Amino acid sequence: MAAQTTNAAKKATAAQPTQTKAYVPRLKKFYREKVIPELFDELGYSSTMQVPRLEKIVVSMGVGEARDNKKLLDAAISDLETIVGQHAIKTKAKKSIANFKIRKGQEIGARVTLRGNQMWEFLDRLMNVALPRVKDFRGVNPNGFDGHGDYTLGLTEQIIFPEIDFDKIEKVMGLSVSIVTTAETDMEAKSLLAKLGMPFRK
Repeated sequence: MAAQTTNAAKKATAAQPTQTKAYVPRLKKFYREKVIPELFDELGYSSTMQVPRLEKIVVSMGVGEARDNKKLLDAAISDLETIVGQHAIKTKAKKSIANFKIRKGQEIGARVTLRGNQMWEFLDRLMNVALPRVKDFRGVNPNGFDGHGDYTLGLTEQIIFPEIDFDKIEKVMGLSVSIVTTAETDMEAKSLLAKLGMPFRK
């Protein structure tokens, strides 16, 4: 009887799922442990809930030539998905632009919205892997804020991301990275991004 009880206990133990520690991106952990306390002290908040945080990152590629060459739009979507590791959606022109022969509703680009861990992972790779690969890099434009605590950065080449194979791309294309934060002012947003490692030009 004792042996049966022991065997039953072993089976019950074996049946319990092994608890694995939830993965936390390196930059998110750095934000929690270092950035929040520093911003809390430096900016004089009364609660850590007031400390600005990242909300989402929107990465987009505009392909004006797609009106004449659909293959370029497909290539842009493929490159964008390779860079961010998430499904991209096609973007359409909101209005017609006669000078560029663009019609309202025409597919002219691709966009991805990143949140959660993917957002943190992308920002980490952008700042520490991709930007240093920009030729003659001297820092990003410190004036890319919109007056409401959000920052937009323009990149001229998708090939600065190591995931992109130069020999396999259809064309060198630029992309836009918009970082949306909960900061109420540009100063707070800049402090947040600078502490996370954004290499602003002096």
